[in-house]
Amino acid sequence: MTSAAVEILGLGLGILGWVGVILACGLPMWQVSAFIDVNIVVAQTIWEGLWMNCVVQSTGQMQCKVYDSILALPPEVQAGRALTVIVALLGLVALMVTVVGAQCTNCIRPGRMKSRIVIAGGAIYILCGVLVLIPLCWFANIVIRDFYDPTVPPSKKREMGAALYIGWAATALLLFGGCLICCCSCSQRDETSFPVKYSAPRRPTSNSEYDKKNYV
Repeated sequence: MTSAAVEILGLGLGILGWVGVILACGLPMWQVSAFIDVNIVVAQTIWEGLWMNCVVQSTGQMQCKVYDSILALPPEVQAGRALTVIVALLGLVALMVTVVGAQCTNCIRPGRMKSRIVIAGGAIYILCGVLVLIPLCWFANIVIRDFYDPTVPPSKKREMGAALYIGWAATALLLFGGCLICCCSCSQRDETSFPVKYSAPRRPTSNSEYDKKNYV
């Protein structure tokens, strides 16, 4: 597989991870109700996300409510909002930077500068993966801690929702795609550096006259 194909593959994985982060940010299923009571028949399910919480009735009806106050939110929700929005913006920057320095585009002439731009795009994708991993692990730690805390009533216990798993999958795509983009820059540099060849000068004939083939 050539470096250009690896670069396109890394860019595709980075875009999928970026879309996954946006999807996880918007979904309200970061925490869901944990059914640990003896009676498994429940009337409603509670979903809690970064921007709203939803109540799903057993009949299928769902009601969602956006959080009223930002300052009244828990610190993990505030940090999750900030980091996911930053990652969404950085993902767009990484996409534009990588496309500008990609081998399949002609925005910049091939050379060291183009290779460095590709490395910068891959590094931004890796940074996005690291940043989005912070709120995901923070939420998971809180959910697991409260689940095994005997002082928390069963009605307040939560489980990890689908948004966390989507976020972890997006993190893996961002990290892997960023690493592929950075790794392909080395082979790109080797392909663009052509050896310089020198040709030997023509020697005049023994009688100090040029060869007849030089004349038209």
